Amino acid sequence: MDDAAHDLSRRSLIKGAGLGLGLLAAAPVPAAGDPAASGPIWSAEYWAKKGDVSLNLFRKRAGRPQAGEPSRPVLFLVHGSSISARPSFDLAVPGSGTEYSLMNVFGAWGFDVWTLDHEGYGRSSRTDGNSDIASGVEDLKAAAEVVARATGRTRLHFYGGSSGALRAGAFAMARPERVDRLILEAFTFTGKGSPTLTKRREGLEYFRTHHRRPRDRDMIRSIFTRDKPGTSDPAVAEALADAELPFGDSIPTGTYLDMTANLPVVDPARVQAPVLLVRGEHDGIATEEDLLDFYRRLPNADRQFVVLAGASHAVALGHTRNQLWHVMRAFLEMPARDRHPS
Repeated sequence: MDDAAHDLSRRSLIKGAGLGLGLLAAAPVPAAGDPAASGPIWSAEYWAKKGDVSLNLFRKRAGRPQAGEPSRPVLFLVHGSSISARPSFDLAVPGSGTEYSLMNVFGAWGFDVWTLDHEGYGRSSRTDGNSDIASGVEDLKAAAEVVARATGRTRLHFYGGSSGALRAGAFAMARPERVDRLILEAFTFTGKGSPTLTKRREGLEYFRTHHRRPRDRDMIRSIFTRDKPGTSDPAVAEALADAELPFGDSIPTGTYLDMTANLPVVDPARVQAPVLLVRGEHDGIATEEDLLDFYRRLPNADRQFVVLAGASHAVALGHTRNQLWHVMRAFLEMPARDRHPS
């Protein structure tokens, strides 16, 4: 095969992930929006303790839990570097007339959906720590115990976006017995060739010497424009800033330090769970080559790689969020193989 044909074959494998890697055809999914659970969305707040640190958890599902009912599959959502949990996953965009809350969508689909403000974010304790990936793993350890007591589920599905994917992946290494299926979206492995991380390394000395960094409305807007303007509604950035800025004008530096100086922090050979990797076509945090290298090293053959055309880094709040929800649901509801007698 000549170089041009080889390149075409490889790009067909990546861009046509649903066919080339056997991703979407294997798991039929009801039309987006079809409910699998009845009742209005119910929510509750919980707290976990990590030593002296108080960690805020938030839960949503269809209908209040009832004594004696079967437990539902738990989906735990892990936020990224710059925005806390509820604005990330339970955002309302005034005047849009469309759904942006991942928690509402999956709650209606029959999942028990949880999320957490990591140390130094949102409603959780402010400390002198920088809330790096290792700290995030300890947060998730504490949170998983609260979820297990409340739901009766000891194995949870995890979704992480951006540095939240690093936290979720590192947790899967540390507590494999707690992880059912794992979704890593806007993930980065080594960071090689990443334009976003190359630019971010200009602030490395600051990240080393400060435990918090400034975060204002313009910074939040840049999340949606730095890769490919037009991949989201500008009203989303404003709604996100309105929801997030009441928690202050600074956030921890730890995940930025890890991503600019300490990658890789997730060893794919130690991730035992089934994994779905999702990348936006225009995401500057990781190249396709970097993610495919991670994908090839995963030991569990139950693995999928999906590229969402037209998406940037902020997939979960962009114009392709419904496609993200679709591939997530397909992966989480993958039916078991038929068991034929030998």
